Amino acid sequence: MKQEIISYLNSIKSEIYNITKFLYDNPEESYKEEKASAYLTKILIDNSFKITNNFLDISTAFYAEYGKDYPKICFLCDLDADPLKGHIHGHNLSTAISCSAALALSKVIDKTGGTVIILGCPGEYRGGSKVTMSKQGVFNDIDVAMMVHPDILTAEGGTSKAVLPLSIKFSKASGTLCLKSNCISSIDASLFILNNLNLLIKSYKDALQIDAILNNHSNTPSLPKDVSEIKLYIRANNYTIAEDVESKIKRLVETASFIANVSSEIKIYQLPYSEMITNKTLSRIFSHNLKELGIIDSCGIYDIEQGLSMGNVSHCTASIHPYIQITEKDDIPYGTEDFALATLSDFAQARAIDAASALALTALDIIQKENIISEIKEEFYNEVKK
Repeated sequence: MKQEIISYLNSIKSEIYNITKFLYDNPEESYKEEKASAYLTKILIDNSFKITNNFLDISTAFYAEYGKDYPKICFLCDLDADPLKGHIHGHNLSTAISCSAALALSKVIDKTGGTVIILGCPGEYRGGSKVTMSKQGVFNDIDVAMMVHPDILTAEGGTSKAVLPLSIKFSKASGTLCLKSNCISSIDASLFILNNLNLLIKSYKDALQIDAILNNHSNTPSLPKDVSEIKLYIRANNYTIAEDVESKIKRLVETASFIANVSSEIKIYQLPYSEMITNKTLSRIFSHNLKELGIIDSCGIYDIEQGLSMGNVSHCTASIHPYIQITEKDDIPYGTEDFALATLSDFAQARAIDAASALALTALDIIQKENIISEIKEEFYNEVKK
């Protein structure tokens, strides 16, 4: 059956390219991916997948499944693009990989049992619907979740940062600015917070990074409103640290509000990310299948300093998020329009077929070998649930 999967994927090379190209030609911003959602669901319907559109009342999200019983294998698709520069992070190719892996698995799953699921996940640039899906329990009944991300290197997925986006707003009760030079304003309260962030960061050594932007809300130069807002982007090694930092910042805000005699408001302004926990057993099987297909240039485990919405998924079910090199030249930076264009190259398309094959073959291993799913679940329980 493994050869059947590989042969099938090689037989639909043009369809895989068409997915990549359609999404490249029709980049859509977060939560407005109508064309992408419609295009992909039509392909899945034509291949006998059962579709739920408007999934979780997210208009461009979808849940598609084929098969029955367990284990349930889930592939994920990011649908959005940068609103100005297009698919600079290769979501178009990542989606083509996930979709084609799901299609390939569906061609053999009637013989093996199990269920293949593909999730259309809008809004990756604005917090990510995968976070909402995780909170809503979508992955609680799924055995494994997988996706491959295009990059300038091939690597096993590692960790990512937990992210907590925090907004702090200070304002005078009167709503207007005291014009005397020695009058304490909301800006002073904000500066108190900013001046103490460095001390806070140092107390966690290398486990914490905080980026901050200060905005003084002023509409009338002669009589501006006394309102200032800080937007913090807290990145920590794990979400427990991020929450601990949040609690300390709240105490700093209370102090600043008391000293400056201003009111304060704290809120999370985007969906927070948990750190990625890669299932090592699942990663080992995928890496083996990738090597069997001839891709042996992996640089090992790749930990990233950014947040991943896939991190939230990894706290709900065993997950992997490996990376596949899709560029032949070293002078094409990730996250650029040149990288987006590279997703259409022959080299990138060949890598996409290999990545999709490795995903589908990994799923087949899980379905056919009970000891593997047991090992994956035992690791997940010990590493995450405990």
